[in-house]
This record gives sequence, C-alpha cells and structure tokens, in this order.
Amino acid sequence: QVQLVESGGGLVQAGGSLRLSCVASGRTFSNYAMGWFRQAPGKEREFVAAIRGIVGRTYYADSVKGRFTISRDTNTVYLQMNSLKPEDTAVYYCAAVNTPARLPTSRSEYDYWGQGTQVTVSS
Repeated sequence: QVQLVESGGGLVQAGGSLRLSCVASGRTFSNYAMGWFRQAPGKEREFVAAIRGIVGRTYYADSVKGRFTISRDTNTVYLQMNSLKPEDTAVYYCAAVNTPARLPTSRSEYDYWGQGTQVTVSS
C-alpha cells in the first residue's frame, strides 16, 4: 500500500524559509513522478512543483519559480521554500504517480496523495 507522509510545515514570517519533506513508502519510487500541490482556504488545489527521476527534470508554477526548489532521493521528495509570501499560505500536499516519462502538472494525473501539511506565512 502506497503511503505519502508530509512534514515540515509551520508558521513563518514573510521573507523566511521552510523545507517540506514527503516520505513515500510501499514500493520503489524511482520511476515515479513526484509533485507538490497546495490549497488555500476557499480555493482550488493548485500545482506548485514536480520532479521526475532522482536527478531529473523539474517544473514549477510561475508563482513560485525562483523561490521554491524541488528535489528528491529514492523515496523522499523535498520542497525548499525561500522568500515566502503571505499568499503562499496553504495546506501543502505531496503527490505521486508511476510515470517514468511524463512530468504531470495537473491534479487529476496523480494517483497517490499525502494528508497535507499547513504552511502559514505572516506579514
């Protein structure tokens, strides 16, 4: 059974940094694309970043490009978030899908999801 568990969320002031982690278990994830999404109150869940392979191609939403960095080892994916803004406040979710070739950016393309971790950025 695939399980994704996020950690690292919290409260930070604007301009600060946080590092989110997502530990995946249940199978080998080297061929999986891993992604981060976020959902603010009253809004749809939106794509943040994705990575394919261990040292593979990455893709970012325009809103976080240059501030966030996604990386991974075999079964853990990270999201380093710098220069945080109040509008980054949301629940952040880790997601995974078995696709060695694609780099999905839409919610519907991912099969597995974590429970989410809250990130709050104060102004």
